[in-house]
Amino acid sequence: TVTIRTIFLKFIMEKTEEKTNKAYMYVVECADGTLYTGYTTNVEKRIKTHNSGKGAKYTRSRLPVKLIYQKSFDSKEAAMSAESYFKQKTRQQKLAYIEEHTSIFWSVFFYLIR
Repeated sequence: TVTIRTIFLKFIMEKTEEKTNKAYMYVVECADGTLYTGYTTNVEKRIKTHNSGKGAKYTRSRLPVKLIYQKSFDSKEAAMSAESYFKQKTRQQKLAYIEEHTSIFWSVFFYLIR
């Protein structure tokens, strides 16, 4: 028989697998207003690492950093590829992309909670 405990454990295992298989491209805004783009498997931990002064050399002298965008991918390679592509954009193009994709998120969010 299927119990609530079994369903719960299966749910937790699936969520754990999703987390371990996901990779993220992220963009932070540094204290001086510049943008830094990177990839990670744990965005929250990576931002804390940056803000502790142990992150990328670029961000160490530009603390604190603030997360302004993140996107998930199914693999580290896909996140790295997105990071490389994103870094080729101009600052204006990066900000426009973030605004466009963040706006879509909030539009969907507000539509769903109506």
